[in-house]
Amino acid sequence: MAKRGGFPTGGMPGNMSNLMKQAQRMQRQMEEGQKELESAEFTASAGGGAVEVAVNGKKEILRVKLAEEAVDPEDVEMLQDMIVAAANEALRKAEDASAELMGKMTGGLGGLGGLTF
Repeated sequence: MAKRGGFPTGGMPGNMSNLMKQAQRMQRQMEEGQKELESAEFTASAGGGAVEVAVNGKKEILRVKLAEEAVDPEDVEMLQDMIVAAANEALRKAEDASAELMGKMTGGLGGLGGLTF
């Protein structure tokens, strides 16, 4: 009886084995990069430095720093706007770093025969 398709006995072909090793290596690198990103700190300011907000890579606000002159009881709305602006910019920085990490990690997938993820 003729042998039907499939892999020859002895396990995965060399290319598949190499592909699996590469995927495992990429997964480890991604996990390490994610840990570094989560502990990284991203800071942004608004109002010429009157308000400063720091976030981490998990997109959690770590601290808000206000200059004394930013605290005007007659203009609380301006202070609120500066806090929002600084927080959003710090979060954008964290998101950009995350996207950059993903780009570095997925950039090596070009050898998968044109598969996209």
